[in-house]
Amino acid sequence: MTITHADTAQIDASVQAVVRRSAELEARIAQDPGAFRVLTGDRPTGPLHLGHYFGTLANRVRLQEAGVELFVLVADYQVLTDRDVADRLPDHVLGLLADHLAIGVDPARSTIFAHSAVPALNQLVLPFLSLVTDAELRRNPTVKEEITASRQAAVSGLMLTYPVHQAADILFCKANLVPVGRDQLPHQEVTRTVARRFNERYGPVFPVPDALLSAAPKLLGTDGGKMSKSRGNAIALSATEDETARLIKRARTDAERLVTYDPDTRPEVSNLVLLAALCQGRDPHEVAAEIGTGGAAALKRTVTEAVNEFLRPIRARRAAYAAEPGELLRVLAEGNARANAVADRTLAEVREAMGMRYAG
Repeated sequence: MTITHADTAQIDASVQAVVRRSAELEARIAQDPGAFRVLTGDRPTGPLHLGHYFGTLANRVRLQEAGVELFVLVADYQVLTDRDVADRLPDHVLGLLADHLAIGVDPARSTIFAHSAVPALNQLVLPFLSLVTDAELRRNPTVKEEITASRQAAVSGLMLTYPVHQAADILFCKANLVPVGRDQLPHQEVTRTVARRFNERYGPVFPVPDALLSAAPKLLGTDGGKMSKSRGNAIALSATEDETARLIKRARTDAERLVTYDPDTRPEVSNLVLLAALCQGRDPHEVAAEIGTGGAAALKRTVTEAVNEFLRPIRARRAAYAAEPGELLRVLAEGNARANAVADRTLAEVREAMGMRYAG
């Protein structure tokens, strides 16, 4: 499967519509945050990093603080989407919990839960699969991209049906708002399709959730490629100051001594400038001008200081949480209990709508 020009055009058209809709949604959130429920989450495949923080995590905390109800999914089943086994899963689950608590997700106000611990959620996948066709799943641009990136001769059924599993994740709690990046819009459209078709076939049960497009700039890895847990090019929230310095020291730059912020022509240099600017809450052009003709050495020194200063309190909180695995498990157990109560109610409604309540 390959991404075609038609796929790209489809995504571009969706992006423009979602940008306009997201502006309207932000205004509504400011007026009535309690009207929204958000579902978001991550696969526990390794430590979260700065790309995650500036791309999604900070926005989760922002929405929580605004008064939006937040559900955070630890997508442990979905680890198997593109791999044979879930390696070191217990460690990664606890690490994901520690990362979220350290950046400010409050389990007293938000629900953090594990995919595998909510049976009723996963039961929704079967009726939802009946609402989409094989051809629709194979045309999904994000599925195509993920299959290509997997470099596998054959892919599992879980990979192909991943968007439907995400639909169950979102709709089990009747989330009406899903923060996404541009590349996740096709998946989000599958969820909207599933909700609409279920409601048309069986009666109104699910909201048709809106995508809230992230305005966060995309950070590259230190090698100039996509920032990834598996490529060793990302600065983890849990990295030490020395580890951070080593990663930034070997980051790609160029031969120009004058440091400028120009992402189109100088992506590696600009990425480092942007990272420092995000950590300092400043404009990247201002950061670049301040470094001036200092070259790569001055740039990397500035970035290292900015990142370590920014992460210092997060790392301290994370270390404290990580030292108490029993407390992390307690937080997860409470979140699982809340998620199960919600999922059981939703599944009961689904069975009633489908005529599958045979007794009780």
